[in-house]
Amino acid sequence: DQKTLKMADGAGPRHLAFHPNNKWMYILNELNNTVSLVKEKEGKYVVDFSIATLPNDFTAYSKAADIHISKDGNFLYASNRGHNSIVIYKINSENGILNTIGYQPVLGKNPRNFALSTNDEFLVVANQDSDNIVSFKRDNTTGKLTFVSQVTAPMPVCILF
Repeated sequence: DQKTLKMADGAGPRHLAFHPNNKWMYILNELNNTVSLVKEKEGKYVVDFSIATLPNDFTAYSKAADIHISKDGNFLYASNRGHNSIVIYKINSENGILNTIGYQPVLGKNPRNFALSTNDEFLVVANQDSDNIVSFKRDNTTGKLTFVSQVTAPMPVCILF
């Protein structure tokens, strides 16, 4: 019956991703560059935890754009426009808390959208302002990304598999 969920002032919820266990939802907040873990507690949804999508020492303009979870539920990825990166988190399987693994530069500007391939072996990024699509090989054990290739594409904004 809950019709609203109070987010942090100025958060700017943009997208969300459901964990494969169907217990947790992760909301990407565009304006304050965070990911919030939402859980059900006592019949209501509540924000349980939030974490920054940017390194602590990054102070330039950036806005979060997209969010995806690996099919095994072990890793969450989010894109940063401005920092021009994909942040990689390890998901704690007991409580859903995110631990930052690192930041993968997207080798372009303004990563609007990205997607995991259907087999989760690759992550492909659409860099809108540098007119390129970049593919990375995904390590299923560490969650880390390794550059594979890029192609030119005018103003790409969406990747679908």
